[in-house]
Amino acid sequence: MKRTAFKHRLVTIALLLVIFTIVPASFAEDKFISWQMKDYTIKSPLGGLTGNAQRGRNIVRRKDKGNCLACHAMPIPEEPFHGTVAPPLTGVATRMNEGQIRLRVVDETRIIPGTIMPGFYKNPKELNRVADEYWGKTVLTAQEVEDVVAYLMTLK
Repeated sequence: MKRTAFKHRLVTIALLLVIFTIVPASFAEDKFISWQMKDYTIKSPLGGLTGNAQRGRNIVRRKDKGNCLACHAMPIPEEPFHGTVAPPLTGVATRMNEGQIRLRVVDETRIIPGTIMPGFYKNPKELNRVADEYWGKTVLTAQEVEDVVAYLMTLK
């Protein structure tokens, strides 16, 4: 009996080692990090992460990620088409602080309930009627949110 239990533990450990070496490191980035709004801001970076403005600039341009240019005009001259349905984001960092910007990226409905702007980091358990690829996920990862916030903070 002891020999069978030992073999079972050995097989379990081997399987765990295989799983942890095959699963990509970015899998952990997809785990939802809860956040709290206070005074219409999310004061602290999600998960204590540090954003990168260059990566954030790329995210706001990408149609499969932020796609911010679909609605907002931004100081990105190499992109020919900018939206006009939402406020321009040029100078946004002079109008809002980092926590206010973070809340708007995470979930604009906390400020404007009827907005058409998607919540890029809403709790997946609160979502319904989403595309299969986003089921149980956020649109952006916590790191991508912080990258976008870092970029928007450069727009003064």
